[in-house]
Amino acid sequence: MTLWLTLCGAILLVAYLLGSTPTGYTLARLIKGIDIREHGSGSTGATNVLRTLGKGPGLLVLLIDMLKGVLAIALVYWAFAFAAGHTIVPPTVNLELWLGWMVALAGLAAVLGHSKSIWLGFTGGKSVATSLGILLAMSWQVALGTMAVFGVVLVLSRIVSLSSIAGAIAVSVFMVLLHQPLPYLLFAVAGGIYVIWRHRSNIQRLLAGTESQLGQKLQSEPEQSLK
Repeated sequence: MTLWLTLCGAILLVAYLLGSTPTGYTLARLIKGIDIREHGSGSTGATNVLRTLGKGPGLLVLLIDMLKGVLAIALVYWAFAFAAGHTIVPPTVNLELWLGWMVALAGLAAVLGHSKSIWLGFTGGKSVATSLGILLAMSWQVALGTMAVFGVVLVLSRIVSLSSIAGAIAVSVFMVLLHQPLPYLLFAVAGGIYVIWRHRSNIQRLLAGTESQLGQKLQSEPEQSLK
């Protein structure tokens, strides 16, 4: 049992480290030699990279951050398959039951890693792209539904933060409608609340009517950060 628990702990640690990979920060350093946290919203995520570095870098960060989430979930499946084939799983362990909970926990670990990266002094992005990657690996139907809500709100409002918040709310609804397992639903609820909490400064700007639309700079952003 000790070996099994150690394996599960290692999975969660690696999932956190995958999420912690500072994609936006690293790309900003390589391209412009800047600390992305000192520009725009201060986030290391794809939206702030788009605003600061342009469409190409923003898209690249989006894809890599999504990939981090996919890999975190793929790691769980690979590790469980390895354990089952090497008699690491104790006889008392229901592998199928554990799998669902470990997928949910690894997803939360990756989300936490993205927003609280160990490599960036526990700062980071808002975990939207990484959460989407997790959803794609967890339940592609839920992911597509969430992306549809995000896309519709973005087209109507042209505000990324509002679209992200709408998606964070919708994901739990889709989990229920599509009869996903309880661990996945709890991931959606916890992850959705966390993503919304990470957007609290955006919510303040939304309420004040000062949140920037897609392609606009933050109203409080200094002019030199547009270079």
